[in-house]
Amino acid sequence: MNTLARLTAVLICVTGVWLHAGAAPAVTPAPTWKAGVASVVITPHTNMWMSGYASRTNVSDGKFHDLHAKALALEDAQGARLVVVTLDLIGVPRALRLALEKRAQDSWKLPPDQLLLNASHTHSGPEFRVGRVPGWPDFKPTALSEQYGVDLEEKLVKLIGAALTNRAPAHVGFSRARCGFAMNRRLPTPTGFDGGPYPEGPVDQDVPILRVDDAEGKTRAVLFGYACHNTTLALYKFCGDYAGFAQQYLEADHPGMTALFLAGCGGDQNPYPRGTVDLAQRHGRTLATAVEAALMPKPKPLNAPLRAAYATVEIDYAPPPSREEFQRRTTSKDRYEVQHAKHMLARIEKEGALPKSYPCPVQVVRFGSDLTLIAIGGETVVDYSLRLKKELANTGAPVWVAGYSNDVMGYIPSLRVLREGGYEAGGAMRYSATHPGPWSDTVEERIIAKIHQLHDGLRGK
Repeated sequence: MNTLARLTAVLICVTGVWLHAGAAPAVTPAPTWKAGVASVVITPHTNMWMSGYASRTNVSDGKFHDLHAKALALEDAQGARLVVVTLDLIGVPRALRLALEKRAQDSWKLPPDQLLLNASHTHSGPEFRVGRVPGWPDFKPTALSEQYGVDLEEKLVKLIGAALTNRAPAHVGFSRARCGFAMNRRLPTPTGFDGGPYPEGPVDQDVPILRVDDAEGKTRAVLFGYACHNTTLALYKFCGDYAGFAQQYLEADHPGMTALFLAGCGGDQNPYPRGTVDLAQRHGRTLATAVEAALMPKPKPLNAPLRAAYATVEIDYAPPPSREEFQRRTTSKDRYEVQHAKHMLARIEKEGALPKSYPCPVQVVRFGSDLTLIAIGGETVVDYSLRLKKELANTGAPVWVAGYSNDVMGYIPSLRVLREGGYEAGGAMRYSATHPGPWSDTVEERIIAKIHQLHDGLRGK
């Protein structure tokens, strides 16, 4: 290389270093949100009856890991707030929702529409719902289950307060990935719909996430969802199932970050394969890996205003059996059909008639024009999520639909599922002390119409 060439190379090198050193650093925008997060252990202190499977004949025998309740509090620049509470439990009883919304309003001036409660629907948690223990209704609620419910309410009140108190400047963004172990469980057979894996059935395998970073850019919380029954396990130890393991793995891999699971419309979806702790752990790792994938790209920033709406919609029951039919069922060989019939007859005797409808909660939250979060009560089947995403696609905002929210009173079938029949369509009602029978064929349209009404009202503000 001659002298001129050497000089040119040096100048290029020096110039490149100078330009790099002198370039303006990337400017991180100032946080426009405040966010706070809190967590509390809700594992029973002693063995007690477990929830979710009528086949259990004894109380729990220890734990695989702790159950948690977690709260994420968000506040936009105008002071509008939202508190999302997630629970490693079978469900949210209506009485608990009503008590918490009153106490949160009294203590923190948090309106009901700004509180969202969601249960992971683990079948490896405690049974604390009145009238839903094994052998129902002959088996009376135990003192342990009643005290657990009292203690849980107190813990959740403090949890909500802690998340609100912990609010600090934050960035809030949305992203998503996919996860494949959920499969439709309504297998068509010559004799009806069996509870087996049905690869041709509808699914929603999205993994939406809401990511919260602090002012320095460190991720402090991730709220993630999935539409699948949290039912890999049917054992006698307390466990959060795959959703509990997913949260556990994410928090271990991201010290200082809180992971919260928001159950989707998985009423007719199961994790496959299933049945062992190893499989629950594998599904948990698979879901956690999907969340990691969603955390990789820069999230879509969520902007103000934060708006929320909450209401209940009366969903009708189909005409119930006659008193004579209930009387006939008391001689059935199915003990749960017998118990259900006896309970309905007792209600008729006491109240004069059976209820004609039930107030199902629905909730819509909009993050500016960047994200719509919808929460529906009950064990909502996947058709609701797929339909709402399609019908609201023209808004331009991603749509995230959760089930198991605010009141998990039973299955919420779509019209398709209701007409097909089977467990989710009405067969599960025989385990309930509340419902006289299946819903009427107006159930889907009633719920969807109310959601659209709330959504359109928020867009118009």
